[in-house]
Amino acid sequence: MAAVPEAQVPVLLDLWQIRGQDLDPMLEEEVRTWRQELDWDFQPSADLVRRFVDVHALNGYALLVGDEVVGYSYYVCEDHKGLVGDLYLRAKNRTADNEHRLLGAVIEHLVRTPYVRRIESQLMLARYLQPRLLPSAAFARSFERNFMAVDASVATSLPPRRLEGVVLDRWSERWQDETASLIASAYRGHIDSEINDQYRSTSGARRFLFNIVQYPGCGTFFEPASCVAIQTRDGRLCGVSLTSMVSKESGHITQICVAPSVKGKGVGYAMLRHSLEVMAQSGVTKVSLTVTAANTAAVRLYLRVGFRLVRRFHAFVWKGF
Repeated sequence: MAAVPEAQVPVLLDLWQIRGQDLDPMLEEEVRTWRQELDWDFQPSADLVRRFVDVHALNGYALLVGDEVVGYSYYVCEDHKGLVGDLYLRAKNRTADNEHRLLGAVIEHLVRTPYVRRIESQLMLARYLQPRLLPSAAFARSFERNFMAVDASVATSLPPRRLEGVVLDRWSERWQDETASLIASAYRGHIDSEINDQYRSTSGARRFLFNIVQYPGCGTFFEPASCVAIQTRDGRLCGVSLTSMVSKESGHITQICVAPSVKGKGVGYAMLRHSLEVMAQSGVTKVSLTVTAANTAAVRLYLRVGFRLVRRFHAFVWKGF
């Protein structure tokens, strides 16, 4: 009787020890997964990962079984903070042990990095990460988030909302500084400022806006469907809706918020309706967004408009280690 081959033990390697081409089969599968499950074109991000791995400019770990890369996770550091940029495992190797093994290696390294005081992650394709089993769990908090989507054609059935003392206008770069101030004001004391500390200051919000416009992981910024709400009495900004294209036919609401002074007055609904309408007119068939589950007012608005829940995932934050 032939001997049963021994199961190969997964091995972690620093990303600096591998080549971009070693990631190709895994990244090709990840691109397909983003497309099939979230209607999202991950190809630009995958291309960046390959490029940075080839020039030894990406920090993180790859998981190998034999000679095959079956998973990876990478991180970036920004001032005092570490950001877990991605974590993906091939379907045949996607287990709770492997997910925790990869994330554990990244978090362990970041916790030991002297200048890092905070770690954030939002990993939409992770399947098995459990808050109580997280690495350095004593320092971790988890926040449930929703990935929601709607057919863009719903815009034609949404009734307009008359706004008192507020008008909508197209987004332009001249609103960038006021938008940063608005975001910091709108999220003061908000649960989302616990998840993303860039919301806590104008300078942080400015970096957040730069990432939306420049970073392909957020899609390609779509200015035509982005808009601002302006108070007629003083010309001040009181709301913003920013959009991106995440594939040829799919759009994404990357940010929507209103000033505390106009909450509950229909400004958020009016901006959302406008963004959906422009995207539908531009040939977009589906629009998505993410929202923290505990943000019940926003979730109610999105459900009322027609968004449906596609996936639940967790945002994790480590601090105080």
